Amino acid sequence: MSQDLWLQNYDATCRLAQEIAENIHERNRQQRTGGNPAKLNMTLRASLQKMKQNVSMLRETLIRASSQRRITQSEADRRQSLLDDLVTKEKQLCASFNRNGTDLDPSRSTLMTGGPGRGAGPGVAANPWLLNEPEETRGLTFGEIKEQQQRIIQAQDAGLDALAAVIGQQKRMGQEIGNELDEQNEVIDDITQLVDKTDGRIRNETQRVKLVETKSASCGMLVVIVLLLIAIVVVASWPT
Repeated sequence: MSQDLWLQNYDATCRLAQEIAENIHERNRQQRTGGNPAKLNMTLRASLQKMKQNVSMLRETLIRASSQRRITQSEADRRQSLLDDLVTKEKQLCASFNRNGTDLDPSRSTLMTGGPGRGAGPGVAANPWLLNEPEETRGLTFGEIKEQQQRIIQAQDAGLDALAAVIGQQKRMGQEIGNELDEQNEVIDDITQLVDKTDGRIRNETQRVKLVETKSASCGMLVVIVLLLIAIVVVASWPT
């Protein structure tokens, strides 16, 4: 299922913000090294204006979707929190753009925290993006952070591959168990048919036995009657 349009626009704005942060970093580097950042400044102004428009559009569409109940209240709250973070980042990027790049070199976290740097060494490039920079990325340049993220993604991919292999093995085991059950069901069906045939034969033989018993009882009664008749005739023939 395709991603929600609001979330797509949000992700695009986040990527734009990351691009702005990297361009600000490059603009500041050029200022420190005596380069000419005029072209980057023009690009940054256009990008910041576009980000402002994107944030405004996200706010309007979120309000409309929430008022028309196209999303749940919990989802609206979650998106509002994302939007608030994005607004904060927009303000920080604007402040970083308007600040002299040479001020960011000795204290890379001044933009984010309003205080001095947190131990970044000399010559370390500033990263004006993270509000609360984690210990793992402290002192790293954008390139090093990207490499670290790629290593993490590769490790996650390897874990997903292992999980997929386990799931595939379980699927094959399930299929084998299903095939075994099918074979056992066929055997059970054969046994059931054999039992039904045997039961029918037993019923037939029982009926035959009953018929023989009935015939035997009838023959015995006939013999008794014949003997009685003979006795009566013999008695009647005696002289009086």
